Amino acid sequence: MKDITSSVYNFEDLIQGNFLYVDKTEYIWQLIKPAKEMYFLSRPRRFGKSLTVSTLKAVFEGKKELFKGLAIYDKPYDWKPYPVIHLDLNGLNFSSRDEFNSSLCGLVRECAEDHHINIKIESPEKMFRQLIRALSLSTSVVILLDEYDKPILNNISSPEVEQILSDLKAFYSVIKAFEERLRFVFVTGVSKFCHVSLFSDLNNLTDITMDARYATMFGYTQEELEANFADKISAISNGQDIDAFKAKIKEWYNGFRFEENAKTVYNPVSLAKFFESGGKFNNYWFSTGTPSFLMELAKQKNFDFESSLKEPVPQITFNAFEIDNIDPLTLLLQTGYVTIKGTEERFGETWYYLDFPNTEVTSAFSAYILNSYAGKTQTDGVRFVSEFATSLVKNDLKRLRKAMESFFAGIPYDVHKKQEATFQGIFFSVFRLLGVYIEAESETNDGRIDAVVQTSKAIYIFEFKLDNNPTALSQIKEKEYFKKYLLDKRDIYIIGVNFDSVKGNLVGWQDEKLER
Repeated sequence: MKDITSSVYNFEDLIQGNFLYVDKTEYIWQLIKPAKEMYFLSRPRRFGKSLTVSTLKAVFEGKKELFKGLAIYDKPYDWKPYPVIHLDLNGLNFSSRDEFNSSLCGLVRECAEDHHINIKIESPEKMFRQLIRALSLSTSVVILLDEYDKPILNNISSPEVEQILSDLKAFYSVIKAFEERLRFVFVTGVSKFCHVSLFSDLNNLTDITMDARYATMFGYTQEELEANFADKISAISNGQDIDAFKAKIKEWYNGFRFEENAKTVYNPVSLAKFFESGGKFNNYWFSTGTPSFLMELAKQKNFDFESSLKEPVPQITFNAFEIDNIDPLTLLLQTGYVTIKGTEERFGETWYYLDFPNTEVTSAFSAYILNSYAGKTQTDGVRFVSEFATSLVKNDLKRLRKAMESFFAGIPYDVHKKQEATFQGIFFSVFRLLGVYIEAESETNDGRIDAVVQTSKAIYIFEFKLDNNPTALSQIKEKEYFKKYLLDKRDIYIIGVNFDSVKGNLVGWQDEKLER
């Protein structure tokens, strides 16, 4: 049984270290078959982009022996070695424009030294030009560019971001200038920032981000999980029913879809960490970074999470965007926090339903929303929601009211923005987190938050109002939000809650058991 690793991203090290490698080389073969091709592919972080780039590098360096037993090994390929320019923008200092240029110069210089080329110029694009020119004197060159958008993501709220973007465009335009000397180009990133303007010169760059042929190239399908990890699953199941155990693993870590008709895939890093931990269900993907820039953007735009995930969105949502006009939903999609859940046809076009991919992302991202909108630590947020769930499971509404009063009283005055969007964000995250424990859902219509929680014994229907509006309970009755549950044999409780948006406190509470 081969070892599983979540920390080795170099293909050669992975193979020589006898680590498990799920064979994705059929996709690699499809990419390199053309005599000359240039690709761009966007995927969320920690989804295997660096390993794929490293695999391509091993292929183009002619290291056929590493691929014995894999799909590409017996393909009609000559394994001719090419000079490879591998530029990995991960882990570099891009905290300012000066640091950006310095880091980029250092990266190109390191690559030049690997090829025994001495470059003395101190300009990233000029150094890049000199490197390609020197390497292409006798043969064509391969360029592998990993995480092209890292400098943008690191400076998304910086006043220098436009200048950095301009410098980045100048650097990448070098690729176009030497296009006829290139055998293969592969560019990866998280987001499609300014894809048209940034790569305007690269008119032969094929975007395969939502190409059905490559939709499962990154991550693991259910079939790949069962074919490659069956022994591991059995070893950590601790006597549990295997089918139920696999279903729980799928619920936690599967669910990412990169083309509307494609199979869903598992996040490979989360899955590896799950196995490394001996089968402990946890939020591994989020432990590698926080979406703070997304939270700030969402608050700036008064982004309505609930309604955005209830209504379908058009194809344009998947497009690139300019720095000064960022759509939070597009960024959520491209960074992997939401994914494609379904589609429908409208006026001859495909519209997409989006949502969190799995339990891991739902629980962790909802905790981050609470942290951002309510000033609560992730621990405090999860603790409150757990108390919320316990109160409902025990049918203890007094305990629930006390927990909610305590939670909102503890929100710092400067955190809540005295507007409905803040409370919508808080309750969206609360009920999404609650759904991890018991069945919960919330819907937003015309600025109104309705929420339903179901336990084995009861159904609870909530209505939340702001400020001097005592109509929460009466609105439930008048609009008969409970009507679709009347045939259910469980008890039905209706609860009206009122908040003071200035003080951020719970100031009114009414609850009734529905008589039938």
